[in-house]
Amino acid sequence: MSMHGKLVAGALALWIGSTVAYAGPPTASALAARVDRVLTHTPLIDGHNDLPWEIRARFGNAGGVDLGRDTANLPPVMEDGELAPPLMTDIPRLRQGHVGAQFWSVWIPPTVTGPAAVKMTLEQIDIVKTMTARYPKDLQMAYSAADIERAFKAGRIASLIGIEGGHQIDNSLPVLRQMYALGARYMTLTHTLDNDWADSATDTPRHHGLTAFGRAVVHEMNRLGMLVDLSHVSPDTMRDALRSSVAPVIFSHSGARALNDHPRDVPDDVLRLVKQNHGIVMATFATFYVSSARNRWAADRAAEQTRLSAPPYAGLYIGQPERAKAALAAWDRQHPAPAVTLAMVADHIEHIRDVAGIDGVGIGSDFDGIPDTPEGLDGVDKYPALFAELARRGWSDADLAKLAGGNMLRVMREAAAVAARLQAGEAPSHATITALDAAAR
Repeated sequence: MSMHGKLVAGALALWIGSTVAYAGPPTASALAARVDRVLTHTPLIDGHNDLPWEIRARFGNAGGVDLGRDTANLPPVMEDGELAPPLMTDIPRLRQGHVGAQFWSVWIPPTVTGPAAVKMTLEQIDIVKTMTARYPKDLQMAYSAADIERAFKAGRIASLIGIEGGHQIDNSLPVLRQMYALGARYMTLTHTLDNDWADSATDTPRHHGLTAFGRAVVHEMNRLGMLVDLSHVSPDTMRDALRSSVAPVIFSHSGARALNDHPRDVPDDVLRLVKQNHGIVMATFATFYVSSARNRWAADRAAEQTRLSAPPYAGLYIGQPERAKAALAAWDRQHPAPAVTLAMVADHIEHIRDVAGIDGVGIGSDFDGIPDTPEGLDGVDKYPALFAELARRGWSDADLAKLAGGNMLRVMREAAAVAARLQAGEAPSHATITALDAAAR
């Protein structure tokens, strides 16, 4: 090229650059169009939604509520003596949110144990399957990555099942296998309390990680192809499970502990182990886990509630529920809850990405399992706003697609490949907690 040509080309490049710079940041409509394009081609997979329990608690069964209509304006209900929030999930809003697949949690209270826990879990699985069957044009049961892709291609929302607590198998590997046969594709090793073989993040440690039987549970999950979910477990249990698992693990709904020092969030050293494991941390919307200010406020409020009415002997207004209620309302007026925003959730997503890698992050809202939501994320229709925020921060379409569902599809495929290899060489385990943990002692 001649010198004149180089000068013309350089001037043109400068003009283009100045034009782009003058154009300024992308508009909201341009960001929305990008997000719509990404979520039209990649299924958005949410790792955790507690709607099945809300259906049970509020309506008794899946026939008690019409999910084909907006549920946000249903009459308010009381739960545990307090006004429960509006439902966050229904089919019209799932459609607006571009949801392609949902892991429905079949949670039961951690205080329900033994055979009763198995029975209640089966009832929760039945709610998911009945709910899905009731809306065949919109929902479709799924058990694999290929099932999710088929449902997405057919224009349906894939429905998957996740067990939210190891207590739900009653210390039985045969029960674990039958839960898998019924459709459960992940199990959270604990919920809020320790169980007989693993420690929870929110209970006093009993085992300081996994017991010998706990490691056997993890291996049998690997052999089955059931994802090991480490949300709710203690850091020691996280590390033990990551050392034990030969398949990628998940955190179905957790945040980054570097941003909020809450025991339910994931420390950076564990995020680095997740990267080595090829696992995924699915960022939660639970306000206490997103914001340290909200977490401290909640602790202060709980302390005030105890001061006012702690049973059986203490409390300023013990035995006087109306006075205690009025006093707590006055405290609430004087101490408004700190704001938690969509942007804060985006901060957690970016921190997980920065430490665990872009292949190690996903979305796990915990909708209908949390008492409130961040501003801008009040229901399942709001996912596009979160993706638009990340696009505004410079995320590429390819990275948004990984966050949405690409990473989870990869994890499911890798876990299935591990299961196929293990099943080719191993029989089902007949280990028992009595034999293994007694021998360990």
